[in-house]
Amino acid sequence: MRIAMTGATGLVGTELAEKLSANGHQITNVTRGQKGEKGFDPVVRWNPERDEIDPEGLEGHEVVIHLAGENIASGRWTERKKKRILSSRVEGTALLCQTLARLKQRPKVLLSASAIGYYGLHPADVDLDETSPAGDDFLARVCVEWEKATQVAKEAGIRVVNMRFGMILSRKGGAMAKMLPAFRLGAGGKIGDGKQIISWVALDEIPPIIEHLMKEESISGPVNVVSPRPVSNEMFTSLLGEVLHRPAFIPLPARVARMLFGEMADALLLGGSRVLPRRLLDSGYRFAYADLKETLQHLLQK
Repeated sequence: MRIAMTGATGLVGTELAEKLSANGHQITNVTRGQKGEKGFDPVVRWNPERDEIDPEGLEGHEVVIHLAGENIASGRWTERKKKRILSSRVEGTALLCQTLARLKQRPKVLLSASAIGYYGLHPADVDLDETSPAGDDFLARVCVEWEKATQVAKEAGIRVVNMRFGMILSRKGGAMAKMLPAFRLGAGGKIGDGKQIISWVALDEIPPIIEHLMKEESISGPVNVVSPRPVSNEMFTSLLGEVLHRPAFIPLPARVARMLFGEMADALLLGGSRVLPRRLLDSGYRFAYADLKETLQHLLQK
């Protein structure tokens, strides 16, 4: 298939483009960068901040994968940073979807990123799936507006899947990569009381999930992209230390986390939610990386 992708040079996009290309798909990079950036050719130029996009370059793609957005885990959440987080997702998504809706040859499917932050923060014993309501904190509000911006594509007859990603596990980037130096030194441990739930997914699992979503025409709307076995922060950090053969008993107290990271600490480090991939499982998808210990061994010992 011809696939147009935003965010193709990010953590998920790089892995996804490599795997999809290896499987015979042609990837078009929708980017602010130059032609041939990181091996991509062709490219479609866009700049959401300037409301600029090349509609002719998007004509004739069967699939569009939209991953672009401001990194939520880099830097403190100042009001300026929160505005960038919201606008990069909502304005970029709106520009892309309005353009797709006007094409002569519209894509069959738009796979648009979202996040499990949609549900807000919940106690460890509360199970959440795609039918659960939205939360009311900052990230939940961002996700609601983010997904709402895809409505114009739906109204144009494009099948839209809102991929609600959990914590993505990889050595190449993301939260776990930032944790590894401390854990390799034996200085890791649980964050806060460790009871908060981590709903995670291996980076290696994402390409086959996306190919499944491309092919399964009955799937539209929200899909939780997470392992079926979420764990507590205490369990996660314990297993990470075990796989690295290092102790993991130096905790990061909640007050220190809040002092270091501000509001972001409560949203990303001290809070969590038990999110399940109900729609993926019901559609017949079978996870290759469902068990956390086996996944960490795969990621860190290969």
